[in-house]
Amino acid sequence: MDGNLRKYFGRLTGGMAAMAAFSLLVVAAPASADAGDEVPVGTRLAARTHPAVQLTSITYSGEVVVPSSRAKEAAWDQLTNDATRAVLAGKIPSDERSIAKFLFQRVAADVDRYLQPVGPERTVKAQVGGMCTGWWVTPDGYMVTGAHCVEMSNEELSQTFAQQALEKFNKQDAKDMINALRNFEADKEMVELVQQIYVTFNSTHLEIRGLRKSLSVLQSLPGGGVDKTAKEVPAELVSVGESYPGKDFALLKVNGRQNLPTVPLGDDADVQTGDTLYISGFPGLVTNTPWFSLESKLDPALTEGPYNAKRTTQEGVPYIQTQAPSYHGNSGGPVFSRAGKVVGMLIAGTVSENGEASENESFVLPVSIIKEKLNEKNVKPAASLTTTKYNEALDDFFQRHYKDALPKFREVQALFPSHPYVAKYITDSQQAISSGKDETPQPVWLWVAIGAGGLIVVGGGVLLLLLMRRRRKTSSSRQGQSPSPAYGGPYPGVNGGGYPAQVGGGYDWQPVNGQVLHELPGLPQGWQPQSLPTANGNQPGRAGGGYEAARSHDHDPQRPGGGYDPQRPDGATQYVRPAPSPYGQQRSQAAAGQGPADSGAPDVADLEREIAELRRQLQHRQPEA
Repeated sequence: MDGNLRKYFGRLTGGMAAMAAFSLLVVAAPASADAGDEVPVGTRLAARTHPAVQLTSITYSGEVVVPSSRAKEAAWDQLTNDATRAVLAGKIPSDERSIAKFLFQRVAADVDRYLQPVGPERTVKAQVGGMCTGWWVTPDGYMVTGAHCVEMSNEELSQTFAQQALEKFNKQDAKDMINALRNFEADKEMVELVQQIYVTFNSTHLEIRGLRKSLSVLQSLPGGGVDKTAKEVPAELVSVGESYPGKDFALLKVNGRQNLPTVPLGDDADVQTGDTLYISGFPGLVTNTPWFSLESKLDPALTEGPYNAKRTTQEGVPYIQTQAPSYHGNSGGPVFSRAGKVVGMLIAGTVSENGEASENESFVLPVSIIKEKLNEKNVKPAASLTTTKYNEALDDFFQRHYKDALPKFREVQALFPSHPYVAKYITDSQQAISSGKDETPQPVWLWVAIGAGGLIVVGGGVLLLLLMRRRRKTSSSRQGQSPSPAYGGPYPGVNGGGYPAQVGGGYDWQPVNGQVLHELPGLPQGWQPQSLPTANGNQPGRAGGGYEAARSHDHDPQRPGGGYDPQRPDGATQYVRPAPSPYGQQRSQAAAGQGPADSGAPDVADLEREIAELRRQLQHRQPEA
C-alpha cells in the first residue's frame, strides 16, 4: 500500500470514528429530561429530607390531687360591705346581677384572699404532654431535637395538668358557688367568670403525685407508609441543654434501629443574610386539630423564608432570625440551606398576647451548637446506606428515568422496610413505566457497541469501494500499457544457450538502486547484477535469451507464448513480486505437440548442471567497484 493511500485511509478511518462518536451523542441526547423542566428546590429538598424528620412526643402521667375550697368569712364579710357601699354611692346598679358580677370580679382578682384549701382532697389520674419535631443524625438511632421538647418546668407542668386534668373539677366548683346564691340565675358570662376563679384556685393548690415521664418517636410499622399503623417507639434521653434563650438542644436514642434515614449537617458559613432557609416539622395547628387524618398529621410540612439577621441572647448564645413561618410543634425541626444540609434547628418564635405565634419571626439555633453538643457525647453524624440509595433513586425519578429508579427504590425498601415514602415511589415508578413516560437512557456499553458496529459496517463499505476502484484502475492499466523491459540479462549456460533466471525459489529480495535483486546462495555481499555475454549472441530482453519481469499473477492466454505482464509496484521501494517460471509451460507445449521435442526446450538434468556451473562461477567472481 503506497504512502498516499495509507494517509488517505488513516484520515478516512479517523473521520468515521468522529462521525460514530457524534452519532452516539445525537442518539443519546433525547433520553435526558429537558433542561428547562427543573424540579423546584423545595420539592427535591422535601423528598430527600422528610424521611428523616419524625414527630416526637413527651408524656407526663400521674395522680393530680386538688383540695376542696372554703370561703374565708372575714374576707367575704368585708367584700359584702364594699358591695353595699358601692351601690349606695351609685357606683354600681342595685340589681342582683350587677352586685354578683362586682363580687366575682373582686374574688377572681385575688383568689387566695377569699378562698382557702380544705379537705377532703380530690384525686384524678391524668396524662399530659406535647409534640415536637426531631430528626435522625445516625443510622443506628440518634435523634436531635429541642431541650424544651423533652423537659417541662414545674410551673409548666402545673399549668398543663390544670388545663387538661382539672376541667371537671373547675366546672363542678363553679356550679356549687353559683348555687350558693339563692334565686340567682347566672348567664354565660357569669358562669365563665366563676369558672375562672376555680381555674386559678385549683391550679395554684394542685399536687402531682407519682409523676412519670416518657419520650417517644412516632414511626410506621414494617410495610412503609405513614398511616394508621404508626406507633410510639420509646426513646432514651441522652443529653439535654438549657431551654431557650439558652442552648436549646437535646439528644435522644432509639435502640435496636439500623439503616435509618438521615440528613447531613452543614456549617454556619453555608448561609448568610438574604439566603433562603427551609424549615421542616410538624406544626401543632395540624397535629392538635381533629379535622385532619392521622396520615396527614404525620406528614412533615416545609416552609421557607429569608435569613434576616444573626442575633445573640444575653447568655451569649447565637440565634438566626428568619421569616420562614413556624408554629408550635415545629420546635426541634431541622432548618436546611438550599443545598439540603442542616444549618440549624427551629427553637422559638414570637407569640402574641393571646398566645398565637407570629409567622414572620422565628429563631434558629445554629448548626455549630448542634455539632458542639454531639461532640460532647462522641456522636458522629453519618449518612445511612438507605439515604444514599434513596437519594440516587430520587435523582433518577426526577429525571424520569423510572426504570433506573425502580430497582433502587426496591433496594431501599429492603434496607429499611418501615421507610414512610418509598412504597409510594415504587408505585409511581411502575405506573410511569406502564404509561410510557419512562425516559431512561440506554446503557453506555450498548451505545458503544452500536457505534462500533456502525463503524465496522461503514468501514467495510468504504474498504470494499476502494478495492473495487483499485481493480478498475488495474484493468485499465493492462489495456493501455506495454510490457516493461526485461529485468537483468541471460546467463551463459553449459550448452551456450541462455535461460531465464529463476524467480520465487525461496531466496531473499534485496533492493539495489531502486530495484530488487534476487539473491542466490553464495552471492558476495554488495554484489550487483551485470549483463553477461551469451554463447549464442542473444541480446538481453529478446525471446529465447532472457525473460520479462512479471506484471501480474494473472495469466493472459491471449498473448503469444502465454507471456506475463509486468507487475505494478506497490510503493516507493518498488518490490517486484515473484512471477511463475516459464519452464513448466515450455515443457507442456512440447509434450502437447505444439513444437518438436528438440525445439530448444531445456532438459531438467541440463538445467541442474547449468545452475551448478553458474553458482560455481559466481562464487569465484569478485564484486566490481
